[in-house]
Amino acid sequence: MTGTGPHPGGEPARSGAEAGGRAAGAAAGGGEGETPFRSGFVALIGRPNVGKSTLLNQLIGRKIAIMSDKPQTTRTRILGVLNRPGAQLIFVDTPGIHKPQHLLGQHMVRIARRTLQEVEVICWLVEASDREPGPGDRYIAEQLAEVATPKILVVNKIDQVAPGEVSAIAERFRQLGAFVAVHCISALQGVGVPELVAAIEGLLPEGPRFFPEDMITDQPEAQIMAELIREQILHLTREEVPHAVAVQIERVERRPNGVVYVPATIYVEREGQKRILIGERGRMLKEIGRRARMEMEALLGSKIYLDLWVKVKPDWRNKQGALSNFGCRD
Repeated sequence: MTGTGPHPGGEPARSGAEAGGRAAGAAAGGGEGETPFRSGFVALIGRPNVGKSTLLNQLIGRKIAIMSDKPQTTRTRILGVLNRPGAQLIFVDTPGIHKPQHLLGQHMVRIARRTLQEVEVICWLVEASDREPGPGDRYIAEQLAEVATPKILVVNKIDQVAPGEVSAIAERFRQLGAFVAVHCISALQGVGVPELVAAIEGLLPEGPRFFPEDMITDQPEAQIMAELIREQILHLTREEVPHAVAVQIERVERRPNGVVYVPATIYVEREGQKRILIGERGRMLKEIGRRARMEMEALLGSKIYLDLWVKVKPDWRNKQGALSNFGCRD
């Protein structure tokens, strides 16, 4: 992970020493007779809360996407880069496909749908614990039927059902479309994930290394930190509050003593939501900050001084300008 400079955007997260520049379109190399290098983009799609972000983190081996048991946790597209000896797999974690209730929801669904047209492989995640397809699954299946891209059915959360049920559950979902493969996994436990990766790699075309070998995501560190704050709000609050929250990192400042100063603003839509987030005598806000700070320190490997504020921006989820300011861009 590289250090974070003074700019709010920061640098894309990397897995090792800093490399110079993005290697988009760089030559793959490889002499005559050698196995060709494969590369491509892989979409992770599905209903909200089926485990797409959990799978992305498992694939990359680092936490680059926040996780929550609440639906619509992921709001924008997140790239995760997996480098293998002869291939580079670029996973695209998309917002869950759902019926939007506001402009933010429309933005999320639009991103997910557009991604289907921009990748080499589609992994459709469903939940084994559902046991059979629901209306949301059937809707996604209809969307996939219009796309010629190779599709893999990924039955996730097999750890939540009896082993003897898995095959029958997978067959019920398999009947919804044409799939080049079906894989049953537990993204949380890593079960079946190596086999899934091998199958995806086999479907990728010959191509260049699009990103440097040490880059694991295109997300700036500041954006990841904002998401880590939002993740703790998702864990600690209920009902409408977590969905009405946006977080903006004002700046990331490395001070002479080595401490990284991070002032951040949490935006909500109503005064009542602000009161809930602050809590009695500020206890809720302190707990959010404590938890988020621990995650940030693990991310940067540095001490963090997190300075949290809460402000009200009425109906921001229906305002295009606010969405753009909060990083929700198409």
